[in-house]
Amino acid sequence: MGNASSMLTQYDIEEVKQHCDNLFSQQEIVSLYQRFCQLDRNAKGFISADEFLSVPEFAMNPLSQRLLKMVDGLNFKDFVAFLSAFSAKASVEHKIGLIFRVYDSDGNGKISFNDILEVLRDLSGAFMSDEEREKVLSKVLKEAGYTRESYLTLDDFIKVFGNSGLKMEVEIPID
Repeated sequence: MGNASSMLTQYDIEEVKQHCDNLFSQQEIVSLYQRFCQLDRNAKGFISADEFLSVPEFAMNPLSQRLLKMVDGLNFKDFVAFLSAFSAKASVEHKIGLIFRVYDSDGNGKISFNDILEVLRDLSGAFMSDEEREKVLSKVLKEAGYTRESYLTLDDFIKVFGNSGLKMEVEIPID
């Protein structure tokens, strides 16, 4: 599984479906496999950061460098598991879990004021000064019952965003 010359067996498909909590249909998994093989230009069985950057939408994303840390070297099963957060069937908690990992760049399971500030800097660029970002973030945290010194866990993050009506869906073309 994972290079263009190999075929995806029914066993592989079932294994991938289980790995991604059945959030993708068999047809979607086959389509994702075809896309994976296109991205895996060297047929190594995993996708490198450079191969991910060949996707224009990915390369243009202001958070691409953070995302690259999460996706560099993914095999097919992990590629599908990563994309499962974008499935229409994924729970809000599942989607928020991915966002949490984007913010938690050091992977310690906690998000600090500075972690959030870095993401805001990536997203807003020169449109906001550091002072403006800090002021806005302090206000948002205060309204949610947190301070600059607070660390947000995944549970905190889910509490804050859980009722936001978050939509993160990607249509998977089925050929």
